[in-house]
Amino acid sequence: MAPVRGRAVQDHVALAEIELCGDLIIAASAAKERLSLESIDEVLRVAEDRDVGG
Repeated sequence: MAPVRGRAVQDHVALAEIELCGDLIIAASAAKERLSLESIDEVLRVAEDRDVGG
């Protein structure tokens, strides 16, 4: 968002998304192979179970 009269307006959702993207980039760069879906969920702190069957 654009600064307002010398004070920056913070978008907390955008900042959280940027932090999660950074965490994912760090995990991917440290991994020897591609990250599994489970690894990505762990990095992004996703707590839902994936239903593979449908």
